[in-house]
Amino acid sequence: MSQSLSDRLRNSLTCDADDTNKPDFRELDLGSRSPISPLRVGPTISTSSSSSGSVSGRIGNSRKSDSGELSVDSSFTSSVGRVKSGHTRSESGTPIFSGGGSATSPAVNVLPTGNICPPGRVLKTGMMSNRSSKPDVLSLGTGNYGHGSIMRSAVKSSVAGGGVETHFPATSNSKRSSMNPEDLKKLGNEEYKKGHFLEALSFYDRAIALSPANAAYHCNRAAALMGLKRLTEAVKECDEAIKLDSGYVRAHHRLGSLIISLGQVENARRHLYFKEFQPDPNEAQKLQLVEKHLNKCTDSRRVRDWGTVLKEADAAISSGADACAQLFACKAEALLQLHQLDYADSVFSNLPKFEACSSSLSCSQVKFFGMQSEAYILFVCAQIDLALGRFENALTSIEKSGQIDPRNVEAAVLLQNIRSLCRSRARGNDLFKSERYTEACSAYGEGLKCDPSNPILYCNRAACWFKLGQFERSFDDCNQALLIHPSYTKALLRRAATCSKLERWAESVRDYEVLRRELPNDNDIAESLFHAQVALKKSRGEEVYNLKFGGEVELINNLEQFKAAVVSTGASVVLFKTTSDLQCKQISPFLDTLCTRYPSINFLKVDIEESPTIASVENVRIVPTIKIYKKGNRMKEMVCPCREVLESSVRHYSF
Repeated sequence: MSQSLSDRLRNSLTCDADDTNKPDFRELDLGSRSPISPLRVGPTISTSSSSSGSVSGRIGNSRKSDSGELSVDSSFTSSVGRVKSGHTRSESGTPIFSGGGSATSPAVNVLPTGNICPPGRVLKTGMMSNRSSKPDVLSLGTGNYGHGSIMRSAVKSSVAGGGVETHFPATSNSKRSSMNPEDLKKLGNEEYKKGHFLEALSFYDRAIALSPANAAYHCNRAAALMGLKRLTEAVKECDEAIKLDSGYVRAHHRLGSLIISLGQVENARRHLYFKEFQPDPNEAQKLQLVEKHLNKCTDSRRVRDWGTVLKEADAAISSGADACAQLFACKAEALLQLHQLDYADSVFSNLPKFEACSSSLSCSQVKFFGMQSEAYILFVCAQIDLALGRFENALTSIEKSGQIDPRNVEAAVLLQNIRSLCRSRARGNDLFKSERYTEACSAYGEGLKCDPSNPILYCNRAACWFKLGQFERSFDDCNQALLIHPSYTKALLRRAATCSKLERWAESVRDYEVLRRELPNDNDIAESLFHAQVALKKSRGEEVYNLKFGGEVELINNLEQFKAAVVSTGASVVLFKTTSDLQCKQISPFLDTLCTRYPSINFLKVDIEESPTIASVENVRIVPTIKIYKKGNRMKEMVCPCREVLESSVRHYSF
């Protein structure tokens, strides 16, 4: 032999002296998922020469990396892609076979895991570089490579000269990486950078399924969840990452950023400055601003400066605490105290949702304005329910708040007030039903001592005064109710009726007009408005006669009837039409609707084919034509008007 077996092995394992670009990778149990080969990737093997040419190994120390989130080591992933189950690498990065005997290492691509050939001879595949097709001898079969020829179902093979020639089908990168968590993480990072958070989340989920103990994958998943505004899940993922690696700085920083948005500044500081590591400057500034505005909000609430409370709560939310339910509740409380009840209810109804606390957010320790966080939200809820007349709901909310934070004095006082107020209201309602109005007034008054800003009790007491004929007192209580709750419909209706009794027609008309806009289909309000408008005209000395409320659109058949109709005191709207015209058929039903909406106006119809004399006198040649008259004088004429223009004109000429 021209060259000994040991010389051949030594030459095949020799690396270039200048090969310093060695891949750095974590050891992965890639072989564990092979359906064929029982071999596993063992510890790193280094070669040493011996006279017999055998390969001996020593175990190298593995190194843990903390660089797993949203950044991928390309050398790592590329090296992982070349490592196959049943093989290890030398320190220089050259793949070698592990086994019980001597081995000749191919210089380039190695056969994939699972393609195990009969001991003895292997023919080079087409995947290898252009070398001799002479089969290599694998230590005459003494290596522990299994028995027989085992091939994947997708592999085509042909026997030639006692060897096996194998052709491997081309596989896509996604398929090759589908079982590799690091490649999945890399794909997730690419989607995250594009802003495709849902796609990134899918890749991170798959990586975690393959390697659930990897803290970086959980931290990356938290980032994707933050992008999707799923903060509860994001906090849990950060928690999980920290459980797996308590010193994981990036997970602490990410959790700190999340907690800032929840308004918990002390918890946020603990994570952002974990072991004195400096956070991102933007996050540090955000923490300072939120803390500053939150402190001002607390101080202002203590002295009941609700205007400043509202301003500082908004500033804290804008500074970064935009997921803090307690700050939004504080804003709702300030609006309630500033008599903007509807706005307060709207803000509270849209509180950010954050479910059960995680281990990093000790809810029992977190307080807002001296009250445990969940107890404070229920405390505000009770106040809003009470102001809107939802007494039972208010009582339930404040009782729950007291159970969560039994030592809080503010919640305890409100609980006692709500209980007393509920009793007074129930007693007042019973007395009112029994027509004992004087006693009912006293009962509602007792309730107002507990809650001097409750619009429901003021409105109820106004009803008692109205029944007793004490209209001035009724008017005053209605004003108090509307001062607290300006859009309180029942109080507005009661005040309009009281003004009519006091003959304050202008004020009555004004209130009824507001109600008419809010309740356009309420015929009772429309009729009350009509009578108030007539009374107002009479009080001003205007001539009022032949006025009627509502009715149907009147069909005019002759000229005398037409002249009598349009000279009435109110405005008259006349539709000139024909039976066969399509546009007339479309606009005629709308005139019926306007007749209901504007009952103070007379609505008339004239068929010019049946009454040509009227059409001739009024010079109507095109249909549909609509004319508006007042006291016999034509005020406006419209030819083929659209519905919006027609209603606008009718509204202008109504009372």
